[in-house]
Amino acid sequence: MTGTAIHEAERSHSNARLARRAVLSAFCASLIGIGLARFAYTPLLPAIVDAHWFEASAAAYLGAANLTGYLAGALLGRPVAARISIVPTLRIMMLAATAAFFACAFPIGFAWFFIWRFAAGFAGGALMVLAATTVLPLVAPSRRGLAGGVIFMGIGAGIALSGTLVPLLLQQGLRDTWLGLGALSLLLTVIAWAGWPQESGASPSPQHTTHAPARGMLRALYVEYALNAAGWVPHMIFLVDFVARGMGKGLQVGAEYWVLFGIGATLGPILAGHLADRTGFGAAMRFAFLLEAVAVAIPAFSLGQAWLIASSLLVGAFVTGTVPLMLGRIAELLPHHPAQQKAAWSVATVFFALFQAAAAYGLSFAFARSGGNYQLLFFIGTAAMVLALTIDLAAAVFFRTPRQERKKLNPAQHGSTATE
Repeated sequence: MTGTAIHEAERSHSNARLARRAVLSAFCASLIGIGLARFAYTPLLPAIVDAHWFEASAAAYLGAANLTGYLAGALLGRPVAARISIVPTLRIMMLAATAAFFACAFPIGFAWFFIWRFAAGFAGGALMVLAATTVLPLVAPSRRGLAGGVIFMGIGAGIALSGTLVPLLLQQGLRDTWLGLGALSLLLTVIAWAGWPQESGASPSPQHTTHAPARGMLRALYVEYALNAAGWVPHMIFLVDFVARGMGKGLQVGAEYWVLFGIGATLGPILAGHLADRTGFGAAMRFAFLLEAVAVAIPAFSLGQAWLIASSLLVGAFVTGTVPLMLGRIAELLPHHPAQQKAAWSVATVFFALFQAAAAYGLSFAFARSGGNYQLLFFIGTAAMVLALTIDLAAAVFFRTPRQERKKLNPAQHGSTATE
């Protein structure tokens, strides 16, 4: 082997090591910002009320503060990073989410709690739009689906921990639970600290304007992602209550289904990314939409325990698994345009946050007005998933992707091209 070949092999190995380290940092960011900062509050809510820290209505508003902060973070994360640079922003946001856990251990008052729950949500939204798009360009294109799956597996790990670790911590007391979550977040922040990629001081190369078909596909993609967010709400908010009260199984059994949901959410990104690396992100997304529609509909038909277990696992898997699919699909539609990819991902995240919040309020209203009709909620969620699949199929007919444009211009070279 020549000296040049050895040097190239060493450089390739070094780049792969740096990419793996950066992916670990992004995993820690998604675990702190979304997995813990949002989902750990779900099992803490009844404990907060039982400890008389806040009334039930006030505690619910504190949950809404996190969602509001998430939307603000998704909107403002990129402008903040443009002002102070990306890596310091990522570190500050991880520290902010960590500080929020420690601050919430002391119930000084509603305003104090609201500010810190908002701050945790803001940090989560900013980390969501910045972390993965900062890291994935370091990964070889053939491995980006799997790498994205590892990053967003942090969300699923947080959901799983919310159903396992948090109840164990609560045995030591509510304050100790907040402090324990803060300590875990601080540890994850330390692990991630030095793993972020070094930023280049060079100016970005000029970007070509996105052509019209790609813009049309992107707009359709934003709507599909938003509809997915709405379609997940029946499981994310009502699954435990449906099992506990709707089926009469009790809270303990309902909590067990939430753990299954968390297991699915932990495995989903890895499996979805693995599939996308082999079929392409477009085909993987359509397959995901179809499975989601079936899984969301299952509870409405009372098909039995095995089917409900499958529904919990599948919906949990796609709540997190769709995220790397969406990010990868954006990259497919905007090849060689990293700045536009980041902007499009921010827009998609904002659409997601808006529709999820609107669906949460809307389905809660429908549930109350229908006299507690759980089946109605799951039918509405299924309709959202079917509509997302329909829009994606229609967009594939009416708009050409960049790869299809290249096929049209170079028909002799597309024989081995993967399916879009």
